[in-house]
Amino acid sequence: MTPSEINCVEACVNGCVLGENCPNQGYREQAAKFIQETSLDDMLAIAEESIRKRLLERMSTPPQWIIPDE
Repeated sequence: MTPSEINCVEACVNGCVLGENCPNQGYREQAAKFIQETSLDDMLAIAEESIRKRLLERMSTPPQWIIPDE
């Protein structure tokens, strides 16, 4: 099985089925390194900052009203 023949989202739910041929192996290594080197408190702070930014973006744009033609 080649990487172009497989849908990783569906096939790799319980783990990678391609092993060493996985096209996303670099991302897996980056994620493992991030988890090893980052404390849980830092991860929570990153998540809170992301949520805060999204809320500010949502609040800074005024609602767009759609008035139907009569």
